[in-house]
Amino acid sequence: MDKQMTAAEMVAQLEDGMTIGIGGWGPRRKPMALIREIVRSDLKDLTIVSYGGADVGMLCAAGKVRKLIFAFVSLDFIPLEPYFRQARQSGALEVMEIDEGMMLLGLRAAAWGVPFIPTEVGLGTDIITQNPDIKVIDSPYDNKEWVAMPALKLDAALIHVDHADKRGVCQIAGPDHYMDDWYARAAAKTFVSCDELVDTGYFKDPAIARQVHWERSATTGVVHIPGGAHPSSCPPQYGFDVAHFKTYTGSAKTDEGFKGYCDQYLGESEAEYQQNVGGLEAIQSLALPTY
Repeated sequence: MDKQMTAAEMVAQLEDGMTIGIGGWGPRRKPMALIREIVRSDLKDLTIVSYGGADVGMLCAAGKVRKLIFAFVSLDFIPLEPYFRQARQSGALEVMEIDEGMMLLGLRAAAWGVPFIPTEVGLGTDIITQNPDIKVIDSPYDNKEWVAMPALKLDAALIHVDHADKRGVCQIAGPDHYMDDWYARAAAKTFVSCDELVDTGYFKDPAIARQVHWERSATTGVVHIPGGAHPSSCPPQYGFDVAHFKTYTGSAKTDEGFKGYCDQYLGESEAEYQQNVGGLEAIQSLALPTY
């Protein structure tokens, strides 16, 4: 079984109007090479589900997003992603803004094949008043009200990992795999980019096997792209590129905006992008952040 494909072949399996979940967290382990391939494509009218960072900002700036389901869109050390901010303030997006835990429950509901999961989170807040699709229900067992967080069913999920084999077994060796396992299980198709493509025997080590967080049957395609999370981080391989993030966010204040950023960096391929940002060696030498 060989699930290897190119980023272009991955994008060819996506369609206008799809709901796409994006793994990672803010500026951490985002499948940015796959995002860049979507930016280069003609895809449009997407619904994006993300604990967002530059993935969301770039797709908004490129005009790819119709609706955004999110808990935050931040680069951490740059608190608010600037191109998301522009899209949000202009009213260009339909949004469902929810609590981080509610989004996790929505992914779990989709993964488990149930229409919703009850929770107290959100009761008495504007999450309910601003999101008419989220209902409050009465418990059949007591007199309490519960928020019925609806399933966030995904047509596709995009995830970046450290290592993968051609069968779709994936390793995340960083300190946190975030919600990526739930994205993988909530999606009809899951496409994974990886820094290193390994032989299946790599996963015989019990310590490595414990860093496999979802079944390989959930992985639809594997795209080998070393450095593919840049400018976000992929610990323990490399940290996030603070200087490049500052350049990217600074471009939002210029007359050329996102087009100017793309003209300088995006290129016609991921190889060209990496050359424009200093090369793979420079990406892999980025220091890991210390908290």
